[in-house]
Amino acid sequence: MPEGHSVHRIARQFALHFVGKQIAASSPQGRFAAGASAIDGLVMTEARAVGKQMFLEFDHRLWLRVHLGMYGAWDFAGNITADATVASANGRMGQTNQRGTTTPEPVEGRTSTGSVTAADDHEPSLSSIGAPRRLRMAEQERLGEALDTFPPEPIGAVRVRLLANDTVADLRGPTACEVLHPEEVQAVIAKLGPDPLVDDPAEGRERFVSAAIKKATPIGLVLMDQNVVSGIGNVYRAELLFRARLDPHKPAKLVPRETLEELWRDWTYLLELGVATGQMMTMDDLSDEDYVNALARRDDRHWVYHRTGKPCRVCGTPIVMEMAAGRKLYFCPVDQV
Repeated sequence: MPEGHSVHRIARQFALHFVGKQIAASSPQGRFAAGASAIDGLVMTEARAVGKQMFLEFDHRLWLRVHLGMYGAWDFAGNITADATVASANGRMGQTNQRGTTTPEPVEGRTSTGSVTAADDHEPSLSSIGAPRRLRMAEQERLGEALDTFPPEPIGAVRVRLLANDTVADLRGPTACEVLHPEEVQAVIAKLGPDPLVDDPAEGRERFVSAAIKKATPIGLVLMDQNVVSGIGNVYRAELLFRARLDPHKPAKLVPRETLEELWRDWTYLLELGVATGQMMTMDDLSDEDYVNALARRDDRHWVYHRTGKPCRVCGTPIVMEMAAGRKLYFCPVDQV
């Protein structure tokens, strides 16, 4: 499932290449015909991500809410902002977080620890996501269509197509796609936990800690609760818990406040890094060679996620996987006690 970093990156694409432009909206699949008709011909005025959900504002006080869910993805084509991760995925953003990023050069903005430099201030900018370039859509690439075919013909089950003068975005397989009024948008956002890239840092931290510390639920489940904290999915959950050396089964109310505060700080750091690179990079202090390998291959990228039976990178104990609320939970039974 696309996690918070992917949705923020998608919102930035819309902010850079759709906001301020008149949008032709359609539903090639037909399932969103009424919704597309409501926003067709309107100017997009804002693109906003909160956790795993994105909200696109249009004239006439209308918003398009999209939740990609397990299988949703956006395909972009035309003049889009393509960094190495977007280019490696041929313009697909969403269900691409385990695709590798091939880059011949060090990642811009990386420090010696892999963190994001202060130049990335969470605002849409060419420096934080790359430079505009013409890119063919992933589905267009698969069928070998010419790059100068614009807009490309919709391929497959496209729920909604948003077309600006020189950029097009096709949405496939979302869990939610609906047109809302402002008060409905606020009602959705009000139910979501804090997002480090949206909320005031101190207020967001306090909201998260205050909600989590009341829960008798295991901390491994609390981190996945979007009403407690926004944007964390299965990968980031496993990695955050390992980085904190925290037992995923421990009731959240028994986790020390200082540890919960550190989880929030680490989530902020990892989310910023994920937005900058397009990958869920969770291992620090890598050499330049190891960092490039981690960008390219999932097996070199994580501490415990998807490493069932493999030796823990710290103690050598085989990593355990178990099912928790229908999702796979990965952890080290020795280091996370």
